[in-house]
Amino acid sequence: MDYLSIIKQPIQQDLDDFIGRFDAALTHSDGMLGSVLTHIRQRGGKRMRPMLIQLMARNYGVVSDVTQNAAVGLELLHTASLVHDDVVDESDERRGQASVNATYNNKVAVLVGDYLLSTALLHVALTGNQTIVESLAELGRTLARGEILQLSNIQNQEISEEVYYQVISQKTAALFEACAGIGALSAGATGEQVSAAKQFGYNLGIIFQIRDDIFDYFDGADIGKPTGNDMAEGKLTLPVIYALNNSHYESMQPLAKKVKAGTINADEIAVLVEFTKAEGGIEYAELQMELYRQRCLDFISQQALKADIRDALTAYVDYVIQRKK
Repeated sequence: MDYLSIIKQPIQQDLDDFIGRFDAALTHSDGMLGSVLTHIRQRGGKRMRPMLIQLMARNYGVVSDVTQNAAVGLELLHTASLVHDDVVDESDERRGQASVNATYNNKVAVLVGDYLLSTALLHVALTGNQTIVESLAELGRTLARGEILQLSNIQNQEISEEVYYQVISQKTAALFEACAGIGALSAGATGEQVSAAKQFGYNLGIIFQIRDDIFDYFDGADIGKPTGNDMAEGKLTLPVIYALNNSHYESMQPLAKKVKAGTINADEIAVLVEFTKAEGGIEYAELQMELYRQRCLDFISQQALKADIRDALTAYVDYVIQRKK
């Protein structure tokens, strides 16, 4: 099924307008800055977050200049966080393309990330909506807290789902929550409707991150990261956490500790990956995605009264679960 076409159907003109605005924000006449912004702009992407903002605005009203400026601001904030994350994680790639820090250097990446963040604040200020400005500012704080929590969790010897969900709640889930909430706010939704939209976005973000984490256990050049990359970076994600906590193979615990210590090698990562698959870690993670999917569908049945928006939001949820990268 062509989920993306269904998602875009009610908002295609809005999306085209957004892309024009976003590309303009990533354009500059200065030599190095212009070059780096062009490098970032060429990543493209499917625009999942702006589309969610626009769908929520359409669900509760119309897509306006307020909606579009908020969408540009939020996507710029997200882009800035990715540029900075690549520096922190010492990543060489982002979406199959060389990262800014790898192409230029860490100093350039940090400064360009700061430029993007300031441009995000400028666009969100243009909404003239104090609540939206506060929402974006709070999102920036939450994303930073999530990154710091993730770094501190690497040193934490406890292997628990609770900590895992704490981290992804302050990262991916918070981002989708803000998108849905800001989209609803931009269309003049009531407080109750905004709260419902934010919960939908949160649930969607949890699904998105679990799906991302499952990718780490499989080969595939089109996924955009090598198998076991999360473990190589010191991260234990939901599938392996479940396997470690629900099997009797004590021999795997020392390998998990080596992940956190940053001393694990590629062969040992391969052992943990196969162990996770054999002990039902992937199936468990897929079950959790389905639980959050049902919560998303409950929102759609109760809040999405327009047929095209209902179809688009349902396709959005299913795309997040079914996507291949």
